[in-house]
Amino acid sequence: MYWCKIATSEKEFEEIATLNYETFVEEIPQHPANVERRLVDKFHADNTYLVVYKEQQLIGMLALRDKRPFSLDGKIGFVEQFLEDEDCQKLCEVRLLAIKKQFRNGRVFFRLAQALANYLFERHYTACVISGTTREEKLYKQMGFRQFAEAVGTSEALFLPMVLTRQDSAPLRQRLRRHALNFYPGPVWQQESLAQTDLSHRSFAFQLLFQELQQRLVSLSHAKYVTTLVGTGTLANDAMLAQLKSDFSGSKGLLVSNGEFGERLVKQAKQQQMTFDVLTFAWHEPLDLVHIEEALRKRRYKWLLYVHGETSTGMCNGEQLAMLAARYGVVVCADCISSFGALPFSLAPFYLATAVSGKAIGALSGLAFVFSNHQPQSSEAPLYINLAHYEQLQIPFTLPAALIHSTLTALRHYPARFELLAKRMKLLQDWSCYAEYAFKTNPYSMIASFKLPNELHRLGDDLKLNGIYLHDESSYLQNRGLVQLSIIQPYFEEAFTLLKKIYSQYELID
Repeated sequence: MYWCKIATSEKEFEEIATLNYETFVEEIPQHPANVERRLVDKFHADNTYLVVYKEQQLIGMLALRDKRPFSLDGKIGFVEQFLEDEDCQKLCEVRLLAIKKQFRNGRVFFRLAQALANYLFERHYTACVISGTTREEKLYKQMGFRQFAEAVGTSEALFLPMVLTRQDSAPLRQRLRRHALNFYPGPVWQQESLAQTDLSHRSFAFQLLFQELQQRLVSLSHAKYVTTLVGTGTLANDAMLAQLKSDFSGSKGLLVSNGEFGERLVKQAKQQQMTFDVLTFAWHEPLDLVHIEEALRKRRYKWLLYVHGETSTGMCNGEQLAMLAARYGVVVCADCISSFGALPFSLAPFYLATAVSGKAIGALSGLAFVFSNHQPQSSEAPLYINLAHYEQLQIPFTLPAALIHSTLTALRHYPARFELLAKRMKLLQDWSCYAEYAFKTNPYSMIASFKLPNELHRLGDDLKLNGIYLHDESSYLQNRGLVQLSIIQPYFEEAFTLLKKIYSQYELID
């Protein structure tokens, strides 16, 4: 197995010095020989080295540097004079491309090309320049490099000044995307092409499609009603809050939070100028039902709101709150955006609840659902989030048939999908990394959060070089040093197998 990472250890730097010598002294005579048979680059302290391994053997490398002057500047003058202005906004130089002779094959070069393209794009470089050896001109061009100045060097070591711009690298990145795998909790990659794109939402055929969607959603949720909107989970929550505010005008509620999306609900409720108290619990800690019951007993709340499946922690807060609040005549509403479709549970105990198409269900993102167990009453909410308006007209606004069809197709995989996701979660929980670093409180079959140790803090960046993307770019994760793996993508098994292989080698290297 070939895989890439960013070199960080002294052992790696020693191997780089040896490969550097073998390539640029013995094979390409750029530097004089020495008895140590090692060559440390003059820009070593500034270089970032992308290296490729075969299992645990370092077999190839390239170096990147964005500190000026470049090596190429010294040969042809500042490279900007040859390039377009937009390509010079953030430049770097690629040097020391070297692969051990016995490993010079398409797969190794593909891995390095993939690592380079992903590294450049992730760090927002607009272009990179290189002194490309003439003997590998074809390979450079396949990556998207093009010559921009006259060749330099000697007859024995002739080099071409070449540039790879963000625009020219697009075809390469497009090819690489076909090999990329991710563990995002949405959007979900769609295996089938879009269908029903020409179907009018006013047609009888659309009505049949929409009716089946509504019926399947009600059946899966055990709720009495569902409103379908075009939008995200945030829109669904806004619609739920607007209805709640109208139904209990002048009354106070209780909002319970133990994660990022509980905190977001607080912000949304404040934005709608609702009257409520907040009970905040620590991230990764279960809700304290005793504490919540004490608050319900002391105050005359009319409603309680919380997140059922807290995406930010991978924790399921369950349905116990609905049972608890019922003892005190309090209605309960829940954000089920992350959990609906991930595990079987009933929405019957909830006054209102929200979900979306593009999470655990696995359909295209774009549809938001508000479930209720009473017929939505008239409110003064804006029409687009007015549940009574939808109930009266059924389809008051344009609903893309492609989204309806995608979601309906996904729903037809239930209840079997519950079993699939549970099986995947078991695979994840059996992994050694999960046992060591994952948060394990009240997990559910959708996502898991990991707090990696310092020695693994580069794992996410290194996996990106190999076309594997953890869920680690959200600010709320970065601020807490967390990474996440979701199990809802259709290629999870393939991605997880590759991840485990790289991780096992990664542990041994580091």
